[in-house]
Amino acid sequence: MDLNKVNKIYFLGIGGIGMSALARYFHYQGAGIFGYDLTSTPLTKQLEHEGMQIHYQSNISLIPGDIDFVIYTPAIPDDHEELNYFQEAGIEIYKRSEVVGKLSEEHYTIAIAGTHGKTSISALTAHMLHAAGIKVMGLIGGIMKNYHSNLIISKSSEYFVIEADEYDRSFLQLKPDLAVISSMDADHLDVYGNTDQLTEGFKLFAGQVKKDGLLIVNEKVKEFSQQSITYGFDQLADIRATNIHVSGSKFIFNLEYQSNTISNIKMVIPGHHYIENALAAAAIGFKLELTNEQVKSGLESFKGVERRFEVRVNSDNKTYIDDYAHHPEEIKATVKAVKMLYPGRKITGIFQPHLFSRTKDFADEFAESLEGLDEIIILPIYPAREKPFKGVTSAIIYDKIKNTNKHIISKIELISSLQKKELNVLITMGAGDIGLMVPELEKLMQE
Repeated sequence: MDLNKVNKIYFLGIGGIGMSALARYFHYQGAGIFGYDLTSTPLTKQLEHEGMQIHYQSNISLIPGDIDFVIYTPAIPDDHEELNYFQEAGIEIYKRSEVVGKLSEEHYTIAIAGTHGKTSISALTAHMLHAAGIKVMGLIGGIMKNYHSNLIISKSSEYFVIEADEYDRSFLQLKPDLAVISSMDADHLDVYGNTDQLTEGFKLFAGQVKKDGLLIVNEKVKEFSQQSITYGFDQLADIRATNIHVSGSKFIFNLEYQSNTISNIKMVIPGHHYIENALAAAAIGFKLELTNEQVKSGLESFKGVERRFEVRVNSDNKTYIDDYAHHPEEIKATVKAVKMLYPGRKITGIFQPHLFSRTKDFADEFAESLEGLDEIIILPIYPAREKPFKGVTSAIIYDKIKNTNKHIISKIELISSLQKKELNVLITMGAGDIGLMVPELEKLMQE
């Protein structure tokens, strides 16, 4: 696979957020991009507008000839017609993670790992470097609002910022110069089996950081605290946030590092978890010798990532926030931030569970994390790559929630049900197709 001599690439699952970023990278390099996805979305429509050719029905007659190689996502099932066609035709096929690993060999690589925070830290880091005039390429797992894209790229990029995804052990394809581990909460137990194996996966990833490289970890990740720079709220962390307070709907803090103090950093995106993300990005900035002014300017000018605590409506009596939170710890962080920003207001949360396996593994934790809401609405499980598990539905979360102001509602019934409610602060949470409902919910909250 010579990535410098590519004319035509076919993407199986091109509409995925990680796949589309990679497609945009190769399109920027001048390759012809073709692909398949199950459904047309605003993102795939934008890719088509940029000049990529995409179809939405599995049909080998729609595949062009002379494809150099195929990139696919693990979400594509093994019995997929087009995947089987490429296998039988002897065309080179690679997982996305393999291609990203190959790309990383050609650049100084900054890899962001962790069960939460990967996208936000990656986006913050790439933006901060780009804003400082550094040539950087960033493949981001979300649409950055500063760029309306999931790709930041410069000609002859010096640095490569990439999310190091633990799912399917994809991050083991990387040998980074700089790495971050933001969190190691239990997740993807369908892949790892148990938390010990998940931890072992992260240890293997940490072991692949180059000998002259640097590992940066959240101070709560104790397994690596002796061999790394740490960040967090603890006074023993190497990079710390102090004097945290809320003013004018913004979280403000001081950043302390060695003898350095950067005062009154004002974050556009609220929440203690986002301050942690900013600390991780700042640690990278310091390692790459950015000035205090460049670090502060980069953090403050970052407008966020779509579906990461994205405030869609904010008036005196109506607020609507959309968030990608799909793990109990992420939901806790989001609910905590909303309650700090809007004290005393009624908060209604809509949660769409993502994956049958995750719902089964963390039903108790999901129920607990949703308890902080005043009203709880749960949608059916979004299956993603999975087939249904017997006995696993949204009801196993619902039944464990002690708050009696709770409902299970289908997506079809959601809007009409909300129209009958007095809504003050509304949050949508989940990693599934709930994101496609955001414009309609935004319209509802504006009326």
